[in-house]
Amino acid sequence: MEKLDPERDGATPDIAEENVEELKRLFPEIVTEGKVDFDALREVLGDYADEREERYSFTWNGKSRARRLAQTPSTGTLRPCPEESVNWDTTQNLFIEGENLEVLKLLQKSYHRKIKMIYIDPPYNTGGDFVYPDDFRDSIANYLAITGQTDEEGKKLTANPETSGRYHSNWLNLMLPRLRLARNLLRDDGVIFVSIDNHEVANLRHVCDEVFGEEAFLGFIARATGQTTGQDSGGLGSSFDFVLAYGREPELDLSGLPLTSKDLKRFEEEDERGKYAYDQMRKTGSNDRREDRPKLYYPVETPDGAQLWPTGPGGYDSCWRFEKSTYDRLLAEGLILWKRTTRNGGETWWPYVKYYADGRTKRPSPLWTDLDGNKKAARDLRELFGGKKVFDFPKPVAFLERLLQIVPNASNEDLVLDFFAGSCTTAEAVLRVNVRDGGHRRFVMIQLPEPTAADSEAAQAGYKTIAEIGKERIRRVIEKLAESGIASTGVAQGSLLDGSGKYSDAELGFRVLKLDTSNITAWDAEFESVEGALLSSVENVKPGRSEADVLYELLLKFGLDLAVPIEEREIAGKAVHVIGAGALIVCLADEISIHVVEGIAALKQELAPETIRVVFKDAGFADDVVKTNAVQILHQAGIDDVRSL
Repeated sequence: MEKLDPERDGATPDIAEENVEELKRLFPEIVTEGKVDFDALREVLGDYADEREERYSFTWNGKSRARRLAQTPSTGTLRPCPEESVNWDTTQNLFIEGENLEVLKLLQKSYHRKIKMIYIDPPYNTGGDFVYPDDFRDSIANYLAITGQTDEEGKKLTANPETSGRYHSNWLNLMLPRLRLARNLLRDDGVIFVSIDNHEVANLRHVCDEVFGEEAFLGFIARATGQTTGQDSGGLGSSFDFVLAYGREPELDLSGLPLTSKDLKRFEEEDERGKYAYDQMRKTGSNDRREDRPKLYYPVETPDGAQLWPTGPGGYDSCWRFEKSTYDRLLAEGLILWKRTTRNGGETWWPYVKYYADGRTKRPSPLWTDLDGNKKAARDLRELFGGKKVFDFPKPVAFLERLLQIVPNASNEDLVLDFFAGSCTTAEAVLRVNVRDGGHRRFVMIQLPEPTAADSEAAQAGYKTIAEIGKERIRRVIEKLAESGIASTGVAQGSLLDGSGKYSDAELGFRVLKLDTSNITAWDAEFESVEGALLSSVENVKPGRSEADVLYELLLKFGLDLAVPIEEREIAGKAVHVIGAGALIVCLADEISIHVVEGIAALKQELAPETIRVVFKDAGFADDVVKTNAVQILHQAGIDDVRSL
């Protein structure tokens, strides 16, 4: 039976090692004895390698350390909290309470290239934002100390004032490692949206260009906040904040937005297919001459049999909007409209292209002035919390709903991540959009348990941390949607509260998990002494940790979705957890007998998963004979991946 290796299975992926493996795959000749030969790499890159001392670059104090921080594995875990959750057994949504850098590391296996949309509203670095030192040696202990979960002294949340000599550097050191980890989680057609104001917008653009690539930049959105601030500064006031959009891969297209009633007024014509509008087939604007697009200069046949070439005002050779093959297709589909028109002093036939209103969308504008601003968002949140102001500067829900609409290849199955979740506007937007269109979008919210100010309305109302506010907001939104009688199918069904008072709609729920040190003693040790700790420890599970705690740590280590179904069965009097329809089977009981092992072996035939992995507690077998025979019995059943804690 193979022991779970703490260095291999205990920590999160070693991103530096994965980068070397990727280089080895692309350029095998540059890796010697596991090390990258940079001279060989320069030779492979040829003219693309820049060896000059003076070159265009973006750097700051602490950048190298911030890069290393993103690549330092985490030995933490996420502990389940069903008592703080809603619809724990059925929901696919997650709220993770913890420091987002460590949580992002922990999610690398389970959600690698699975997230469709990331939205973050990070600190704007206006001087009062809380920052804290990322501890290179032991970030989990650092996190527990600064959030008051341990008694360690000397590590506190502090402000980052403009008088600080590393004002911009501190903020960039916060952002760089988190963005690098976030990119790993995006799907190939995934996109990240980052809100910011004028304080750090230039630096954010530079660091995002570095992480995602300039070619992946999709554009700026200028969002009207609904109020003008900074009018006493002597300069221009501020009525906008900004959103930077980047794709995981270059050349992604954002999805279009539905047409408004104003847009639909253009569709004045109608035929058997429906209402339509039309534009002329000749290209207009820049690059409209024959020499600009020679492939788009060709003759077409008019209704009276004549040949017509594209000509511009005054008679110069112009070009059509598309190639001849596209014209032939549109003509066959009945989408070319011929009209008599006066051009260059005479009457002639002229082609137009028809487009229909049904199913049509429009390109998103970079200027969003038509949505409710921040004051409305604050009023709505205050109303949700019974008139109490529990959070400053929440984003409008409609703003997040629109971002959900424009992601590339937008789907109602999209997975959405927000790792600066705040009051959880993103979660509310996902829930509301699902209710409207019957979708199954999922969210993952990550929020630091940052203390609320002692004299704030939030603290006086009993909310000790921002994370508590976020969780409560989601609960209240769920309750409001449930009581409205609209299920996730979009159809009114009466109250969604079942007889027990629980929410009966699986879409309306979320699982709460909290960052903590590992449940396994060996995995929580210093790396230098891990092997010794493992050998010397008979009972590796820490006191006070439950089977559920260990199960969720195993999900992370084996890269399984944290919302995967977990079924508990009883086999020969022992609890056996069947995870992901048999992808993982875990028995953490004591005094495991041969009958338990035989029952687990029988599950292979019953469930027939493509692959199956079985995990026991090393000290859980009745004796060494059972332990030895267990491996043989499972191997005979076709289960070769058998491990122990």
